[in-house]
Amino acid sequence: MFILLVAALLGSCSSSMAQDGSVTVTVQHAEPGIPVKFGLPFPKGALQSPDHVRVLNARGEEIASQKTEVTTWEPADTSIKWLWVFFFADESEEYTVEYGDSVRQSVFTENPIIFKNNQRESGFAEINTGTLHIRVNKRNESGFIDRVQFNSEMNGFDEEHTILTGIAGRGTFLDLLDDAGVDTSKAVVHQHFIEKGSGPMHAILRVEGEYEYEREGHENAPFVTYLHAYAGKSYVKILHTVTYTGKPDKSSPLYGRQHEDIGTQTEKLVDEEVRSRDPGLTQPNDRIRSMGFGLQYHLEENQQITTSLLDGDWWEEGEARLFEYSLGEGEKASLFQTGPDPKGIPPVANSGADTRIDEGFVARVSAGDVVTESEKSEGWISLTDGRRSISIGMRNMIVEYPNELAVNSARNLLHAYSWSPNEIPMGFERADTEPDGGMVGNFAQGLTKTTEMAISFHDGEADEAAIRTSLNLVLNPPVAHAGADWYSDSGVYGTFAGTDHNFQGLERSVEYKMKWMLFNRDWEPWYGTFDYGDVKNYFFNYEWYQWANNEPAQDFQWWFNFMRSGNPEYYDMARDASRHTMDVDNTHWPVPRDYRGDTNRSLDWFDHAAQDEIWPYVGMGRRHAGQQWISMLSAHVWVPGWIASYYLDGYHRGLDVAKLTGDYYVRRIFGGHGLTGRRLYLSIWNLAELYDATKDYDYGKELDDRVNIFLKLQREQGGRANIDRYGYSQNYISHGLSKYLQMRDRPDVERALVTHARSMYYNPPLDHDMESYLSSIHMLLVGYDLTGEENYLLEACSRSGHLVMDELPQPFESYSTQRDLADALEGASNLPGQGEGPSFRGGSPIWTFTGGLRIYGWTHAFNVAYTIDRLKQRANTSGLDCAVR
Repeated sequence: MFILLVAALLGSCSSSMAQDGSVTVTVQHAEPGIPVKFGLPFPKGALQSPDHVRVLNARGEEIASQKTEVTTWEPADTSIKWLWVFFFADESEEYTVEYGDSVRQSVFTENPIIFKNNQRESGFAEINTGTLHIRVNKRNESGFIDRVQFNSEMNGFDEEHTILTGIAGRGTFLDLLDDAGVDTSKAVVHQHFIEKGSGPMHAILRVEGEYEYEREGHENAPFVTYLHAYAGKSYVKILHTVTYTGKPDKSSPLYGRQHEDIGTQTEKLVDEEVRSRDPGLTQPNDRIRSMGFGLQYHLEENQQITTSLLDGDWWEEGEARLFEYSLGEGEKASLFQTGPDPKGIPPVANSGADTRIDEGFVARVSAGDVVTESEKSEGWISLTDGRRSISIGMRNMIVEYPNELAVNSARNLLHAYSWSPNEIPMGFERADTEPDGGMVGNFAQGLTKTTEMAISFHDGEADEAAIRTSLNLVLNPPVAHAGADWYSDSGVYGTFAGTDHNFQGLERSVEYKMKWMLFNRDWEPWYGTFDYGDVKNYFFNYEWYQWANNEPAQDFQWWFNFMRSGNPEYYDMARDASRHTMDVDNTHWPVPRDYRGDTNRSLDWFDHAAQDEIWPYVGMGRRHAGQQWISMLSAHVWVPGWIASYYLDGYHRGLDVAKLTGDYYVRRIFGGHGLTGRRLYLSIWNLAELYDATKDYDYGKELDDRVNIFLKLQREQGGRANIDRYGYSQNYISHGLSKYLQMRDRPDVERALVTHARSMYYNPPLDHDMESYLSSIHMLLVGYDLTGEENYLLEACSRSGHLVMDELPQPFESYSTQRDLADALEGASNLPGQGEGPSFRGGSPIWTFTGGLRIYGWTHAFNVAYTIDRLKQRANTSGLDCAVR
């Protein structure tokens, strides 16, 4: 599918003679002055340098901007493939990005950031935005921000401008609790870096460190912090990731034994039946007592706090209710948010089919002796002495409960807890000892969690509007969209249709599905620190079962449909889904620290080389199960959505975690098992996306080798590329190799795709019934694109006829209960039921429309938009099964 587009582009432009052009970008949720950052793809050959780009507002006036080259079309072409664009919003809703060989930026920021990074052993990092001077020390300090000075007059800094300082070893924390009591963490910074995307308007400091514990049984826990600062602005954004390294339960040690399904040797294996009799699996050991941030503020007396609760039930938007309180000497104040079953260990209270859960959500403001409650908060608190103000906002405060924002005027302390000490400790024990996914496992050790917050500073008493405007950087951030045609015509994900077309029968199969999943997220609800962002797989008898853990690339489904629609709800869900799955659904530890070469002592290299080897499963994902971390399998990790979050959202961690998976492939821990079946097909897709983002030689070499193994196996299988055990995984092959062909000139791979498409045409895959049958649609479209043979398109359309959705009898938003909406959707679906379709083994079909995104990923997600695009190119679609308008 990508080949015809690439050929067309090559016919009209080249790297040496790129034509000037422009693209209109719509920005939602952007108040004047707020930072806007987004990723923009470019067609092959269209842009040679980020220096050849500028941004215009709605009046056609150039505004100051900052651009970062993210990746190129190499090795096929040196032109830019993805670019990050940054500017400060004005009152415009639309902006124009101009690009080309003759385009040059002429408007620059008046107050460029000064960014100093000293990586010596006793070094430091300093960022001067004009209004803020921020310092982070490398050794023996807070492990977070060590000093913030604030001067709105932008005429320099001295001690009188100091407004925040660090707390020794406690700038951030991850405190553990076991039977011996609380083990308080100490944060230690190892190194800090000027991160990609830094420039005169936007500075990004990456800080790496570890939490050290007093008790010998608690391993050091890595953390990473991204601090974002902005030219002329008096606020910062912080993304902080912690790693849980505790022992999650009291089960007997495995002493190197492995579960058979993920064994890397044959000698030391777990007896699952014996394991299931270990009661320690259901008993918590190392729990999270609290985690978050701590800072000491420097304000004068007569301090006042302001915060806001939302009226109404937890599922309603609610009107904001402001709360103000003057703190007496030594008084404390806090905003606390929690919800039902914060640990998320089954059984978990949830809504029924007809009524929502009506208990468990509590948002509480405590100040002195005054307590007021609601069911949810806005997620911010502000503190002032009348001369200066400090405000803190935490993203997703209600949905990622339990958390708390706290002020202690006796010690002048501010705390932002991403797990509140006023809630029960977070445990990672199993709910029971029944096998799940074929094993009685617990893989919580090595998961991570990322918290996002903003800190803002003002002169005087900041009013409610000013607080919200500055904190919307995280509470309601801007969403930029370049139009579906731009993303499609760029070719980075092939050519696909947006949502504005005549084939609404197919389009409804996407629109209704996305809305159905959002409805259930907020109906059940699927909330909580370690659950939010995930959805469940199976919906039977009005009950949901089994966390999805991202199979297959569910977060990418949201990113892809954001590109198609510009819907900010899809963007928010994509961001939350990616962050959840890269944190909780992947394995991050134990892993040796990287060697940076930032010392003069040669023995530091040998000390580094003497570290323990990486745990074999680092970079490997969790399998769908009743709990997030109790099952693993070798082919259960999907990086396309993480890479998309890196491209579209500028989220560095997306690439960081994808690299862990790339390294896992390079290590080949499963021998030949990892080089066959769906493990091979998925690895090609994952590595193609990763190599495209990094151009790393090792990833490219591993990708090439796996593609050659794939071709060899196809020849041994009579031309059928996908063995008839994993027929549902056709999309891995079609999308993975299409991406590969963007980078490599491989006629043999093109022939292999055509050969396989022909096999799919004559002998459809039916080993998993409709899952496999419908997953072949995109492969048929690839065959059509490569050959022009219309039969492939007609057959793809015929199979897509099952996907067409009738229009609901009333507007989607008018359905008020899960039962009524589910019944309406099933009534509008044309998916085969029991005994219907080309093949069905019997029992209850798992591809029903009201199921989750797992089966939908095989049947719909990665083919519908491509089918519609090919239909749009036909002059006559009458009589085609899928061309319902």
